[in-house]
Amino acid sequence: MAAKVFESIGKFGLALAVAGGVVNSALYNVDAGHRAVIFDRFRGVQDIVVGEGTHFLIPWVQKPIIFDCRSRPRNVPVITGSKDLQNVNITLRILFRPVASQLPRIFTSIGEDYDERVLPSITTEILKSVVARFDAGELITQRELVSRQVSDDLTERAATFGLILDDVSLTHLTFGKEFTEAVEAKQVAQQEAERARFVVEKAEQQKKAAIISAEG
Repeated sequence: MAAKVFESIGKFGLALAVAGGVVNSALYNVDAGHRAVIFDRFRGVQDIVVGEGTHFLIPWVQKPIIFDCRSRPRNVPVITGSKDLQNVNITLRILFRPVASQLPRIFTSIGEDYDERVLPSITTEILKSVVARFDAGELITQRELVSRQVSDDLTERAATFGLILDDVSLTHLTFGKEFTEAVEAKQVAQQEAERARFVVEKAEQQKKAAIISAEG
């Protein structure tokens, strides 16, 4: 009798474990700041976007693809040319996130690694286009204007891929060795000219002082 009871308990425990496993495989979590897209083996990627929380799915038939929808930083270095054909090294810092409602399209047309596929290419494209409108000197003196133009053009371009850019900024801007040396030489020449002018003015003041003293 006891053996039958234990056998019944064992069968019940096994059934309970199997049921628990099935239920567990039918649940998935979407963390805060994330969204999920559902891939169905029979119907493909679903148009709905699943929000935060715990949700049900059909085991084996459906699979959740989780996307991080929080702003994330990315640095993109680019080497390009200015209007006067000077080599320019630029690093752009971007804060980006996907448009949640467009995640099914992003996953279908680009993939989970959309940032790797899209951001470097469009950043290089926009930077080369904008920098080519300015000569090297203007890139230095009008850096704020350049940064704003890059931000506007890149934000518009990213929107076509379903991406939002919360911030775009130039963090690094340097030129080729020849241009840098030319700028340094120009600065040295200007400093020498200022020094020479100071010496001349000082001599004139001393001369005037000597004349006044003699007249006195």
